[in-house]
Amino acid sequence: MTTSLFQPIQLGNISLKNRIVMPPMTRSRASQPGDLANDMMATYYAQRSTAGLIVSEGTQISSMGKGYAWTPGIYTPEQIIGWKKVTDAVHAKGGVIFAQLWHVGRVTHPDNIGGPQPISSSAIQAENVKVFIDNGTSEPGFVAAAKPRAMTVIEIAQVVEQYRQAALNAIEAGFDGIELHAANGYLINQFIDSEANNRTDEYGGSLENRLRFLDEVVGAMVDAIGSERVGARLAPLTTLNGTVDANPIETYTAAAALLNTHNIVYLHIAEVDWDDAPDTPLSFKQALREAYQGVLIYAGRYNAEKAEQAIDAGLADMIGFGRPFVANPDLPNRIKNGYPLAEHVAETLFGGDEQGLTDYPVYQVEV
Repeated sequence: MTTSLFQPIQLGNISLKNRIVMPPMTRSRASQPGDLANDMMATYYAQRSTAGLIVSEGTQISSMGKGYAWTPGIYTPEQIIGWKKVTDAVHAKGGVIFAQLWHVGRVTHPDNIGGPQPISSSAIQAENVKVFIDNGTSEPGFVAAAKPRAMTVIEIAQVVEQYRQAALNAIEAGFDGIELHAANGYLINQFIDSEANNRTDEYGGSLENRLRFLDEVVGAMVDAIGSERVGARLAPLTTLNGTVDANPIETYTAAAALLNTHNIVYLHIAEVDWDDAPDTPLSFKQALREAYQGVLIYAGRYNAEKAEQAIDAGLADMIGFGRPFVANPDLPNRIKNGYPLAEHVAETLFGGDEQGLTDYPVYQVEV
C-alpha cells in the first residue's frame, strides 16, 4: 500500500485525486483524412481517467508541425470537434486532461506536411533520425528526417501565434489545460539546445537568446488561457531526435527559472528511460526544485516505490507512468492494491485499431 501517490494535490484551480500522471504517449490512431481524434481514442483515455492527471498524446498545432503519420491535430474546426469527444468522455468519468501541444520542427519529412521543406531554428539536419510516413502511394514506413531550413523572424512570430491559437482551441475542445511540448528534440528543443541552433540573431548564440522562443511561446499561451492552465515538458538530459546541449544542467536550470517567471502551473521533466541510462543527478533535481516553484512532475522508469521516494523527498509532486498505462487502464488501482502489472504488446503501440489500445482489461481479483 502506497500513501504519498494517493494524496490529493491542487493544480491551479483543479483538485486532483492522486499524484499519478498518465504522460503523453504517441499512439498514431487519428482518423484520416484530417488527423482527427475519434471515438476509439475517447474510449482509450476515458478508461484511464482514474489518473490524477492525463496528458494527451502530442497534438500538432499546424500542418507543418506534424512529424509522424496518423497523429492528431488541433488547428481545424473538425479536429476541435474530435477532441471534444475525448474530453467529454474523460470528464464523464471524473478525469482531468491536458492537451500536449506539439510542433516537431525538423523531425519530419515533406510527405507528412504536404510537400514543403521542414522548418527549424537552423538548417541543420537531425542525424540518424527516422520518421514514420504514409504518403498514400506505397507501404507506410520509416524514412530519414529531411533537412530543414532556418525559420525567419517573421515565421517565428507566426509559429508563436499558432501556439497561442492552439491553446485557445484546446480550451474550446474541453481540455482542462495544455502542456507545451518543449522536449525530445522537437521544435522548441531545437532552439534551446546549443548544438541544434547556430543562429546569429536574437534567437541564437547566448543562452538567453536560445531560450527566447520558449519565453515567447509560453508568454503567448499564458496570455491566451491563463498561467493556471499552462504546463510545460522539458527533457534536460536526453538527446532524442538529435538535439544536444553543451551545458544541459546550466541550460535547463535557466529554462526552469524562466518558466517560473510565467507562473505556469506545472513543469514536467522527462528523464532518460532506456534500461541502462544514467540517473538524473540529485543536485540537478534540487536545482530544478529551487528554480521552479510550481507543481513538479517527473516521468521515466518509475515504479510505485521510486515514485513514493521522490515525492517523500520533496523532489517531485507528481509522477508519470508511461508504458505501464498502456496495458493497465486501471493503473492507480493496481498500484494502490499491489496488484501485478500487465505487459504491453510493443507491436500494437503505433497505428492500427482497438487491438493494443482499448482491449487491455482491468485487474480482476480471483475469488
